[in-house]
Amino acid sequence: MTLRLIDSLGLVAGKVVLVRCDLNVPLKDGIITDDGRVRASLPTLNLLINAGAKVVVISHLGRPEGAPDSRYSLAPVAQRLSELLGKPVTFASETVGDVAETAVSALNAGDVLVLENLRFNPGEASKDATERSVFAQQLADLGDAFVSDGFGVVHRKQASVYELATLLPSAAGTLIAAELAVLERLTEKPERPYTVVLGGSKVSDKLGVIGHLLPRVDSLLIGGGMLFTFLAALGHTVGSSLLEADQIDTVRGYLAEADRLGVKIVLPTDVVVASAFSAEAEYQVTSADAIESTPFGASGLGLDIGPDTAKNFATIIASSKTVFWNGPMGVFELAPFAAGTKTVAQALTEIDGLGVVGGGDSAAAVRALGFSDDQFGHISTGGGASLEFLEGKRLPGLEVLGWQ
Repeated sequence: MTLRLIDSLGLVAGKVVLVRCDLNVPLKDGIITDDGRVRASLPTLNLLINAGAKVVVISHLGRPEGAPDSRYSLAPVAQRLSELLGKPVTFASETVGDVAETAVSALNAGDVLVLENLRFNPGEASKDATERSVFAQQLADLGDAFVSDGFGVVHRKQASVYELATLLPSAAGTLIAAELAVLERLTEKPERPYTVVLGGSKVSDKLGVIGHLLPRVDSLLIGGGMLFTFLAALGHTVGSSLLEADQIDTVRGYLAEADRLGVKIVLPTDVVVASAFSAEAEYQVTSADAIESTPFGASGLGLDIGPDTAKNFATIIASSKTVFWNGPMGVFELAPFAAGTKTVAQALTEIDGLGVVGGGDSAAAVRALGFSDDQFGHISTGGGASLEFLEGKRLPGLEVLGWQ
């Protein structure tokens, strides 16, 4: 791993250090419902605080479309960060401009300031490199050095991720370093047996990672909404379950390639089918090849893997030395359809090896279902970034920090 780390910045005492975190947490009525990403930022922030830096935290939250929107303010995040750090954290209601400049100038060594949502400025996520560069320069003018620690955005070429790193002495934080170390273990001589578990709604979101990992894994377990496109590729009817008909031929190609490589693609043998997308809906377990034989007929919705499949998945996971999991097995937010995801999560906590939860909905699911972060080998903070790394794609936010 070739990556500039914080020690490459030299002494940071008394310097203003901009830290790009990923504090894109879920909010409900202004309350954070999962503070995992805030907690993940603490090691880097504490390192800089203890080194005497003046710490300025920058992040995005949601998709406010380049204009201020109170629904996406980072104010609640600043408050939670203060609680977790055990010290006051100042919040500036602007990202750049007079308010931000005044707040930065008031900092003393060891102080922490959170600036407002980066995406309130259209330059942050602009497709125009010049517009991004202008915003990045405004940010750079606030500080002396830059630490990139928002792993969830390193696959984006955005002002605070890419251009800013070219304007100030820059380095990766401890979170990015830890994420990258785990991902390299998954791609460079992983301990075997190596199992990848994929779920989530759309198979199209996972095609790249399936293609890239097929020659590298021993077993690929398929759940979530994407399983129905696989079942359709085998000629089964799937009722009103989520189906990407335009991907059926591609999936057939992957099934054939897996057979050629001797890789096991394990599909559900049973599924939980419901009459409607609701926690109150009628539902029953049925064979994966007989979804339309339920009383719901062609209107039946597959919303979870069945108990036999969950048990089989757990057995395969338990016998593995390396497991990467991305995507829930069902609609875990609805209690009747959470069992498959919970069984897979439990199995991942018990393996004798490395178990990685691939961020995004998977990370949200394990916390919502009562698991703690320390029960897993690693919970990634970046679902999309993790997948793109495993696809073998170039990640601009890492490359600008010297990673090759």
